[in-house]
Amino acid sequence: MAGQILYWLIVLAVLWLALRWFEWRSIYFPMQRMLATPAEAGLAFEEVSFAASDGVKLHGWYLPRADAKLTALFCHGNAGNVSDRVEKLVILHSLGVNVFIFDYRGYGRSEGSPSEQGTYRDALAAYEWLRAQKKTEPRQIVLYGESLGCAMAVEVATQHDVGGVVLESAFTNVPDMARAIYPIIPLHLFCHYRYDSLAKLGRVKAPVLIFHSREDEIVPFQHGQRLFAAAPEPKRFVELRGDHNGGFAVSEETYRRGLREFFRSL
Repeated sequence: MAGQILYWLIVLAVLWLALRWFEWRSIYFPMQRMLATPAEAGLAFEEVSFAASDGVKLHGWYLPRADAKLTALFCHGNAGNVSDRVEKLVILHSLGVNVFIFDYRGYGRSEGSPSEQGTYRDALAAYEWLRAQKKTEPRQIVLYGESLGCAMAVEVATQHDVGGVVLESAFTNVPDMARAIYPIIPLHLFCHYRYDSLAKLGRVKAPVLIFHSREDEIVPFQHGQRLFAAAPEPKRFVELRGDHNGGFAVSEETYRRGLREFFRSL
């Protein structure tokens, strides 16, 4: 009898570890190899090294503009690294803002391995770097979240004053995404990760801009709508066309106009 109990305990432990590994691999897709730099797009930039509160060393790029009144703190999505976002950096920079983009732990040249609390620490450290090293005032910082990075942007905005928050292709929380991807299997009941922007967004005390596409094949359009409903005023919703990763390019004119008007409003 004791042997059977031990056997099933081992089986359950293995299944639990497998589930945890599967969840981690479903959320994070880090890449260390750098594909490009802003210099290849004709933009001057600074290589930045800084550390999170737990000592993990992080890497980022700071793209200055002499005439900028705002700085976009870019929290990228769950795949690749900063080098995959050069096209978007060009657009943001062309709209007259400084840009600071960084890699979470385990991505690009940043050390460590990603986790929910770890990525929050990384985004908070990037905010503190802007405040300390660039003397950027809180109301001059616009948090820009992309997909998973929206959760980091919202987390920072709940802890610090900021000028505004931009959320592109955001999901409400991990359990809701599990329901959307696996509607038959109740994996949402076993989610360890939360990234619950829906529960936090109402505490943000800054203007919010949300981009989402009905053609998003990864994050359902309804997630953007629910986040918009939860966001405090003032807020704006801009509908894009195109898929999850390409909506900003397919709808570039709409995307640019939405950002330009939002930045001017701040």
